[in-house]
Amino acid sequence: MAASRKIVILTDGHYSAHAAKTAICVVRYRPEEVVAVLDRTLAGKTCGEVMKVGGEIPFVGSLAEAPEADTLLIGIAPPGGAIPDAWRPIVLEAIARKLTVVSGLHDFLCDDPEFSRAAAEHDVRLVDLRDNRERDVASGRPYDERCLRLHTVANDCSCGKMVTTVEVAEGLARAGVDAAFVATGQTGIMIAGDGCPIDRVIADFVSGAAEKLVLANQHHEVMVVEGQGSLYHPRYSGVTFGLLHGLKPDGLIYCYEMGRSAIDDLKHVVLPPHRHAIEFYERCAAVMHPCRVIGVAVNGQHFSDDEVAAEVDRVGRELGLPACDVIRQGPARLVEAVIALKNQKQKQTTLPT
Repeated sequence: MAASRKIVILTDGHYSAHAAKTAICVVRYRPEEVVAVLDRTLAGKTCGEVMKVGGEIPFVGSLAEAPEADTLLIGIAPPGGAIPDAWRPIVLEAIARKLTVVSGLHDFLCDDPEFSRAAAEHDVRLVDLRDNRERDVASGRPYDERCLRLHTVANDCSCGKMVTTVEVAEGLARAGVDAAFVATGQTGIMIAGDGCPIDRVIADFVSGAAEKLVLANQHHEVMVVEGQGSLYHPRYSGVTFGLLHGLKPDGLIYCYEMGRSAIDDLKHVVLPPHRHAIEFYERCAAVMHPCRVIGVAVNGQHFSDDEVAAEVDRVGRELGLPACDVIRQGPARLVEAVIALKNQKQKQTTLPT
C-alpha cells in the first residue's frame, strides 16, 4: 500500500487477536499509515491498550471521527472470507465519503452489485487484494543458487508465520544482508505492497505462482517467503504443499503457538509432536530440493515472559534447534541460523567441480 495513504481499519464487533490478525499486523508494521481503527465496541481506547502495538492510534466509533482518512481497510480474515452483513452500511458510507476501500477477503468487493454501483456513482476505487490472474504452471527451472530461499511453515494456521517472516527479513537487513520479505497472503501484501495471494490461485497454478515469486526476488541475497496454511490442516494443506514445492526452499523456519494442541477451529484434529511435524515438512520439501528446518519460532502471545522463556529453552533443547519468540525476544537467533545456512550454501556453490 502506498505510504501516502491515511487508513481507517475496520474490525467493528469482530475484534480478537485471531479474527483481527490483519488489523493487528498492519498496525504493527505500517503504523504511520493508520489514523484509526473503527470498532464501536472499543471506541475510546487506543491500539496500544488493546493490541499492545500502535501506541496512541485510536479506536473510533464512526468514520466521521476520522475525517482525514482516505482509505477503509477491511481488517479481519474470517473463515470463508465474507464481509459481515452488519458492515455493509459502513462500507457504503465509506464509498459515499470517497474513501478507497481495500479488502483481502475471498468475497470480492467488485463482485458485489451494491458496492460496485455505489463505487461507480462516487468514482471510488474498490481494491480486492486476493484478485489475481495467475495462469502459469511451474516449469521446474533451476533457480539462481546465489540467493538463499527461506520459507516459514507451521503445524496450524494463524501461528505467526507472517510475523516471523517479516521479523526475520528485517533482522537480516539490520545485520547487513540484502533480504526480501516475500508476501503470499492478503495481510503480507498490505504490508509489503506486492506479492501473490496464493490461497486464491487455481490449484494447478499454485506452484507456478510460487515459482514467479522466486524468479522476481532472486536478485537478493536472501528471500524470506511467508508461509500459508499447514500440511496438517484438513482445509488448507493443498495450498501449503503447492507453495512448498514451487518455492523449493533451502531452509525452513517452523512456527507454532504455545498451548495449542489441536487445529484452532477444528478441535477434533489433534496436532502432531513438533519433531514429527518437522520431519514431515523436511521430507515433503526434499522431494523437489534439499531442505531442512533451521530454527523454531514460538508464538507465546497468551503466556507470560517467564513462561515463554521456559518454553523456548525447552523446545530448543528437545529439537536441537535455535528457538525464540520473535516478538518477545527478537529474531536474532533465527537470523544467525539463516546467515549460517547462507554461508554454508555459499561455500558449497563455490567449490571447484
